[in-house]
Amino acid sequence: MGEFDFFGVLRSELDTFGTLLVGLTKEDLGRQVPSCAPWTLYELVDHLGNGNLWVATAVQEGHGRNDQERTAPHDPASLHTWYLSTVEEITTALSADAATEAWTFSSLMPRTVGFWQRRRAHETRMHRWDAQNALGAAEPFEPAFAVDAVSEVFELFAPRMVQRGLAAEPATALRLTATDVGRSWEHGPGEPVSEVAGTASDLALMLWGRIGTDASGLVWNGDREAGERVVKAPLVP
Repeated sequence: MGEFDFFGVLRSELDTFGTLLVGLTKEDLGRQVPSCAPWTLYELVDHLGNGNLWVATAVQEGHGRNDQERTAPHDPASLHTWYLSTVEEITTALSADAATEAWTFSSLMPRTVGFWQRRRAHETRMHRWDAQNALGAAEPFEPAFAVDAVSEVFELFAPRMVQRGLAAEPATALRLTATDVGRSWEHGPGEPVSEVAGTASDLALMLWGRIGTDASGLVWNGDREAGERVVKAPLVP
């Protein structure tokens, strides 16, 4: 699962997301989150917090039911306190050894605590970007972590979308090249007929629909139409 201390990254990202909530008003929480439309910032916090509770239950009780789902309070200070309580629950659950068996939503990867450490690190980092974007200035992903975010799409989500009947196998191959780290990926059958190049952060954001295939930092070569069809298959939920 890569070179990262994913649990360390997760804890850092959970804390960073929490700092974004400090001092927010009810009006701030009512802001639209363009990258997660039609959610508001309140709904984004509710989603991330309840995701934390869901994963804690998955690890500690061995199932994926949402038995612990709670309605997040609307008062800004109470919402922050509630969010921090969900952080405590998920960090307690995921403090176990990464190799410990755990319920997960996919058989495509090992069913372990390590799966969740990695998955929630990426989930939280992406939603940190969403929140920052809604508040005015989103920070790009750290390049090496963005590389793992792209890899996770092709290791887990793209095949899972096909497995679940939510996307078809690509008809042609696309190459993605991260210009800042010298890494590339190929997805689809045969030789790539198209390529999209950009920073690893922009590639991850594109794959997750946070920026468009026409974003200014992306450069296309070859059969762009075919390449965009691969990206929009869709590759992720």
